[in-house]
Amino acid sequence: MTNRHDFAGTVPVREQHQFDQTALERWMEQNVAGYAGPLTVDQFKGGQSNPTYRLTTPGRSYVLRRKPRGALLKGAHAVEREARVMAALGQADFPVPYIHGLCIDDSVIGSWFFVMDMIEGRIFWDASFSDVSRHDRAAYMDAMNATLARLHTIDPVFIGLSDYGKPGGYVARQVARWSGQYLSDGVAGRHPAMDLLANWLPRHLPAADEVAIAHGDFRADNMIFHPTEPRVLAVLDWELSTLGDPLADFAYHVMMFRMPPDILGGISGLDLAALGLPDEAAYVDAYCRRTGRDGISNLDFYIVFNMFRFAAILHGIKGRVARGTRPMRTRMLWANALRAWPSWLGRRRNGWIESWTKISCWHICGAHWWSRPGCPAASTHTYRPGNGPMRPFHPRDTLGGAIVLTSRPHF
Repeated sequence: MTNRHDFAGTVPVREQHQFDQTALERWMEQNVAGYAGPLTVDQFKGGQSNPTYRLTTPGRSYVLRRKPRGALLKGAHAVEREARVMAALGQADFPVPYIHGLCIDDSVIGSWFFVMDMIEGRIFWDASFSDVSRHDRAAYMDAMNATLARLHTIDPVFIGLSDYGKPGGYVARQVARWSGQYLSDGVAGRHPAMDLLANWLPRHLPAADEVAIAHGDFRADNMIFHPTEPRVLAVLDWELSTLGDPLADFAYHVMMFRMPPDILGGISGLDLAALGLPDEAAYVDAYCRRTGRDGISNLDFYIVFNMFRFAAILHGIKGRVARGTRPMRTRMLWANALRAWPSWLGRRRNGWIESWTKISCWHICGAHWWSRPGCPAASTHTYRPGNGPMRPFHPRDTLGGAIVLTSRPHF
C-alpha cells in the first residue's frame, strides 16, 4: 500500500540526481527576472518521472523540473512540452504555475529543464479528501471536476497551441504510441496479454473524434489546492499532455471511482455517501453539464484504454529500472501501491469488468498472477472452479517488474 510520506515533502538531492548548482545559479541570473541568490536546492520526494527540485532563495522559492539522465524512450519526459503548455494556459487564467524559463542546453545541469513558481497550498494524495471535513469533501471533488471541464473548453488555437498535437485520432495515436513503446522495449520483456490489447483496441475505437487540450494524468495529487478553500490553485505534471480526446482524458480521471485507495488514491469500495462524496454517475453528470453533453455512452471503453496506457507506462518504468536509469526504490513503491489491484478486479463480479471486457487479472511489479476462482472472466491458465480464496499463479510466469492487463474482449 502506498504511503503519502513516500512522496510528500523534500529530501537532500539524491546522488543520482545531483548537478552543478553553481551553473544553475548562473543560468537563473541570466534568465529568471528578479532572481537573487544565494540558492538552496532540495529534491521533492515525488516527481519520479522527471526529477523535481525546490529552489529556495532569501526572497522566494521556485520549482525546477528536468529530464532524467540516460537513454530515454522517444517522446518521454518532454519537459519542454510541460513548460510550453503551462505558459500558454497561464495566459488564459487557467490555474498553472508561472513559467520563468526553459533551458534546452544539456551543458548547464546535464539535461533539459524549466523553472516555474513554487505554489504554496495543499496536495491531497487520495480522492477521498480524508484530510478535510465531510461537509467540504464534495466541494473539493467538484473543484476538480470544474477544473478539468474548464481545461477541455479552452480553445487551443486561441492560446497558441494549435500545433501542440495532431488534430484528431488521439486514441488511435495513443494506442500506437504506447503499443510501440511496449513492443520496442526488449529489456522490459513482452507478454501476450499486452499484445492482445494492442491488437484489439485499434479495432474498437469510438466513432467520435473530439479535440481538446488533454492533461493526460489528471488526478487529485497532481493539483495544488488553496490552503483553506476547495479551490484549485495549480494543476501540475503536464508531461503527458497533448491535443487529444477530452473523453479519454476525463475517463482517466474517473478511474478513481474504479480503483481502491491503495491504487493512485482511488475511492472504489468506500461508502461514498457516508464520506460526503458524489458517486461516479453524479460526477460524470456534473462534467457533462459543464461541457454541454447528454452523457458518455462509451465511458467503459475509454477507461479500459486508459488502463492499457497506464500498464504500458509502467512497463517503460520496468525497462528504465533494468537499464539502471530508474531507482529500484521507485519500482518497489509501485509494487507496493499496486499489490491490491488484482483482488479488487476479481471482486468486481457484476460490474463493467465482467459485462464489458471480461478483464481477468493484472500482473503486478514483482508479484504473481492472481485470479478470482470461479469468476467467468478468469483466463484459462488461472481459472479454477469454485469460490475459494484468492490464489497466486506460478512465480515463473511473472515478468518481475511490469504491470500487464490481461483482457478477454467480449463481443
